[in-house]
Amino acid sequence: MTDQALYELRFPIGEFYIPKEITTSIYQEWLEDIEMLPAKLRTTVEELNAEQINTVYRPGGWTVKQLVHHLVDSHLNSYTRFKLALTEDKPTIRPYFEDRWAELPDSVATPVDVSLNLLDYLHQRWMFVLKALTESDLQRTFIHPESLREFTLLETVATYAWHSNHHLAHIQRLIARNNW
Repeated sequence: MTDQALYELRFPIGEFYIPKEITTSIYQEWLEDIEMLPAKLRTTVEELNAEQINTVYRPGGWTVKQLVHHLVDSHLNSYTRFKLALTEDKPTIRPYFEDRWAELPDSVATPVDVSLNLLDYLHQRWMFVLKALTESDLQRTFIHPESLREFTLLETVATYAWHSNHHLAHIQRLIARNNW
C-alpha cells in the first residue's frame, strides 16, 4: 500500500486545522457536527453484523466496535474538560492513554448499542452546554499537560467537530471499500 493510501486511510477527511477566520456559520456547522454524530453513527453501524463490527478500519487501527467505544471515551473526557474550564481558572486536565482504553474489556466486549446509547445521551447533555456558551466562555481555557499549552473552548469545539467527522468517515469508508 502506498504512503498516500495509508495517509488517506488514517485521515479520511484530512488533518485537523482551524480556519484563520471563524464565522458564526462555521461555528454553527461545528455545533451541528457534534450534535448529529450520535444519529449518524447509529445509522452507519446499525446494520453491521458481528464480523463487520469486529473488523479493523485500517491496518494498525481499531475495530469498528473499539472506534465506537473510543468516541464515547473521548467525548466524555471532552465534556468534562468543558465543565472544568467553565468552572475553574485554567485547569490542568487529566490526559489518558486512549490506545490502552481501547484494549480494556468494555471497549472490546461491550455491544456497540451500549456506547451508541451513551453517546446519544452524552451529546444531549453536552449540547446544552455548547449552545449556551458566550463569546467570553469560548475564550476560557484548560491546560493540557502533555503539550503544556492552553486550549480555548473554541478550539476544542472545532477539534471535536473534526473528531466526530474523522471517525465517522473511518467507518463509512470501510463500509464503502468492503461493499457492505
